[in-house]
Amino acid sequence: MFKNYLSLVKFSHTIFAMPFALIGLFLAYRIYPSNFSWKLLALVILCMVFARTAAMSFNRVVDRYIDKKNPRTAQREIPNGIITAQSAMIFTILNSLLFIGTTYFINNLVFALSPIALSVILLYSFTKRWTVLCHLVLGLGLSLAPIGAYLSVTGKFDLLPILYSFIVLFWVGGFDIIYSLQDEEFDKKESLKSIPAALGSKYALWIATVFHIITAAIVVFVGYKLNANIWYWTGAILFIALLIYQHSIISPKDIRKVNIAFATTNGIASIIFAFFNILSFLL
Repeated sequence: MFKNYLSLVKFSHTIFAMPFALIGLFLAYRIYPSNFSWKLLALVILCMVFARTAAMSFNRVVDRYIDKKNPRTAQREIPNGIITAQSAMIFTILNSLLFIGTTYFINNLVFALSPIALSVILLYSFTKRWTVLCHLVLGLGLSLAPIGAYLSVTGKFDLLPILYSFIVLFWVGGFDIIYSLQDEEFDKKESLKSIPAALGSKYALWIATVFHIITAAIVVFVGYKLNANIWYWTGAILFIALLIYQHSIISPKDIRKVNIAFATTNGIASIIFAFFNILSFLL
C-alpha cells in the first residue's frame, strides 16, 4: 500500500526541487554559519517532502477524470482503482497539515508564509484548465524551495535566494513544456491549456529553449554576484550542458526520448548543480 502512494505522488521527482532547497539552506549557512543546525536541516527536508507530496497527491485527485481519458495516464493509481480519490484527498490533507505543522518549529515568518506557499503549489493543479502559462505556475511552485530554505535559516529575504528561485522558475517551466509535448493532441481534444497545444511542437520547443537560455543567463549572473569559485563554475557549466543536451535529443518530429530529457537529464542536472554549489559554499 505504501508503495502505491509513493507511486501516486512520483516520489522520485522530489529530486527536482530538493537540491535547490539544499542550495538555499547552505547559502544561508555560508552567510550565517553560526545558525547551522542539524535539526533545522531535517525540518527543511521534511517540509519539502510534505509540501511536494501534498501537491502531487492533490494534482492526481483533481486530474483523475482527465487521467482516465488519456491513454498515457489511464494506468495511474486513481483512474486504475488502486487508490480511491477519497483516500488520496485524505493523504493530501494529512501532508498539508504536516507541512504547516513542521514550519511552526522553524520560525514565525516561515510558519506565517506556509499557507501561502501551500496555496501556490496546490493552485497548479487547476491552471491547465485556464492558462497556457501553467508551465510557469509549476515552476513558481518549485521555485519557492530555495527561498523557503533560506528564510528558514535567516528569517529574511535576500537577492541571491530569489535569483536561485528564478533559475528554478524558468528551468522547470522549460522542461515542463518539453514533457507536455506528449499530450499535445490530447490537450487539444479536451480543450486543455498548454503551450504545445496552443502553438504546436515546433514553437513550444522554441519557447522552452528561450526559458532555458534565461535559466543559463541567471546561473551565470548568480556566479558573478557570488564572486564564485571554480566549484560553482564547474557545476554551472555541467548544468547548462545538460540543458543543451535535453534539447538535442528532442525535436518536433521525434519526442521518443522525452522521458530521458524530462526526468533523467533534469534530475541529474539538479543534483550536480546543488553538489557543486554547496561545495563552493563550504570551500
